[in-house]
Amino acid sequence: MEQHSYPVKKNNVYDLEISSLAFGGNGVARLDDYVIFVRRAVPGDNVKARIIKRKKNYGEARIVEFNRKSAKRIDAPCLFFDHCGGCTWQNLSYNDQLIYKTQIVADSVKHISGITVGSVLPIIASKKPFHYRNKMEFSFAEKRWLTPEELADPDNSKDFALGLHVPGTFDKILHIDECLLQSSEANKILKYISQYAQKHKLTPYGIRSHVGFLRFLVIRQSHYDNSIMINIVTGYKDVAALKPLADELIKNFPDVASVVNNINTRKAQIAIGEEEICMAGKKHIEDKIGPFIFEISANSFFQTNTEQAETLYDVAINFADVKGDETVWDLYSGTGTISLFLAQKAAKVTGFEITPASVENAKTNARKYNFTNVEFIAGDVINNMHNQKNKPHTIVTDPPRSGMHEKVLNQILDIAAQKIVYVSCNPTTLARDLKILQEKYSIEAIQPVDMFPQTYHIETVTRLSLK
Repeated sequence: MEQHSYPVKKNNVYDLEISSLAFGGNGVARLDDYVIFVRRAVPGDNVKARIIKRKKNYGEARIVEFNRKSAKRIDAPCLFFDHCGGCTWQNLSYNDQLIYKTQIVADSVKHISGITVGSVLPIIASKKPFHYRNKMEFSFAEKRWLTPEELADPDNSKDFALGLHVPGTFDKILHIDECLLQSSEANKILKYISQYAQKHKLTPYGIRSHVGFLRFLVIRQSHYDNSIMINIVTGYKDVAALKPLADELIKNFPDVASVVNNINTRKAQIAIGEEEICMAGKKHIEDKIGPFIFEISANSFFQTNTEQAETLYDVAINFADVKGDETVWDLYSGTGTISLFLAQKAAKVTGFEITPASVENAKTNARKYNFTNVEFIAGDVINNMHNQKNKPHTIVTDPPRSGMHEKVLNQILDIAAQKIVYVSCNPTTLARDLKILQEKYSIEAIQPVDMFPQTYHIETVTRLSLK
């Protein structure tokens, strides 16, 4: 077996200078050209850090103490930031976050695909650095994970938690009563449900034991009319236990328009049930992007930053530059949001989507706005593109985080559409795919859009033209 020599040993502590940030949120340090990712570190920090993981090409470390704190470091406004997995960069000013996100995209495409930095435009900022999410998912737990500060207080109970995961864990839930990414009204609801559940002894679900009632709380709020949907996910059906809570929520919070109960009896830790019951109010709420109003049910996909989603789609539509006589394909079309924007100008739009429920939603949305020039095809993109008689002038693609399958990329190269607009949520897989597409396409512009302030997530829109 080949032996590797490492400049670091696991559990040892080293002095490290943080030089940059990585996609994933960690600070980057180097020791003899060996890369070490340091959690919660920011550029300019000089730290003593303990190696917690050692691989051939990189290591991971946690800060033990600071030799020098970076001038860029700020105090996070959230009380839970040091222990919560929801945000990664509240310890940086929003302006610095934007600078580093643009740099991460540029570095990814340069190092992986060889594209020059000049093709990456400055990131478009979110109008709201906080309180921008229209959906937050919180977990119940029978055992509360206590911070070091909470451990010092003997009055803190460990018997109940409603909050977010501690980073890198599946079973440690940090109890929180306020998340700065959602609205103040949603935070009041979070706190109310937590207190109600404890007062009425509604048992939280054990993530390890798989016993208990309350599993997840999902709060969705419309940017369009502020209406709120509350989805309480339980491990079994008990209408009598939840109905009083649902009625109380409708009575005490005027914006609450819907309270539903998803029942998930499976061990899988997902906030989607095999059965759904509307406990109070309506089965859905509505939100609006551009001229289109969408119905949102408890389990339907919708962009979590409504206001910035409109910015993202505007960039994509501008890059597509549809004149009126083109055939456009929308790959990974979801519920047809981008397809509808394209159908306003294109002669014909065909959306490809693997999830049948999303295809049905897309068809409903198209009928609602009387679009006769758009169709949606259910099934894997790989199997359906080559069956189409009419080849596209323009391809818009918005794949999952993993990017596009190599077979899809090869089919796109064979089709040789005049333009491609690639919407991505992962700079690394974007860069990998652009490297392949460069065989026939020129990369004209890459526009990052900040959909998720305080986190490392980055959306980008790339415009490519046939050489």
